[in-house]
Amino acid sequence: MEPAQPADRVPADPTPPDGQPPLPPGDGPVTGAAPAGPAPAAEPALVAAADDRAGEPVPVRSGRAEKSRSERSPKDMALSLLVLLVPIALLLAFYRGFLGGEQPTTVDAVPAYEQARAANVFPVTEPSGLGSGWRTVSASFRTVDDGANLRVGYLTPEGRGAQLVQSNVPPERLLPAELTAEGQPQGPADLGGANWQRYTGRGNEQALVLLEPGRTVIVVGDARDNELRELAGALR
Repeated sequence: MEPAQPADRVPADPTPPDGQPPLPPGDGPVTGAAPAGPAPAAEPALVAAADDRAGEPVPVRSGRAEKSRSERSPKDMALSLLVLLVPIALLLAFYRGFLGGEQPTTVDAVPAYEQARAANVFPVTEPSGLGSGWRTVSASFRTVDDGANLRVGYLTPEGRGAQLVQSNVPPERLLPAELTAEGQPQGPADLGGANWQRYTGRGNEQALVLLEPGRTVIVVGDARDNELRELAGALR
C-alpha cells in the first residue's frame, strides 16, 4: 500500500479521462498561474478619445507670426491699390494725351452764318480777329414765329461761356427771353462808337446789347466783362 500524497501535489501519472491519451508529467495546470491567452482589449471610450485627439491639428500659437501678419497687412493693401490705380492712371493719360480728353468739342459756325445770310431777314455780322484761345462750341440758325435767331456759342480763353445772338425778333420779346425778366439796362458801353448797352442777365451772367432798326445783337454769358467786350468789338 502506497503512502498518501499531499493534496496539492500533481500525480506523476495522472489518469486521463476515458478515450484521451495520457498527459506527460509537468503539462498539467499550475496552481496560481494566469491562463495563457490574448491581452485584454482597451476600453472603447478611451480608444475613441485617443483617436479623436490624434486626428485634430495641434494649434501652434506664435506671437511672432501673428505680429508679422499684422505688419504685412497695410503693405499688402497698398500694393493691391497700386495695382488698381496704375492702369487707371495710364488710361487717363492716354485719354487726355491722345484722344483729346477734357478738350471742348468745337464746331464750324460757317454753315449757320451762311444760312442766316441766305435768309436775308437781318444784317449778319461775324467776329473777326479773335485770338486762338476762343473756341466755337455751338452754332445754329432758327426761324421762329415772329422772326429768326442766329446763335453762336463760344468758350473764352479763360474757359468761360459767351453767346452771340443776332435776331429780328422785337426787342420787347427777345430781351426778356434771353436775359429773363430781371435783365435791366446798366448804362452805355463804349465799343468802337456803336451804341451798346450793358445789361444784367440770369444768375451771374452779364450782357452787352446793341439795338438797331430791324436787328438786335446780344453778347451774353458768364465770361468776364473784358472778354464780352472783345467779342462784341470783333463783330464785322
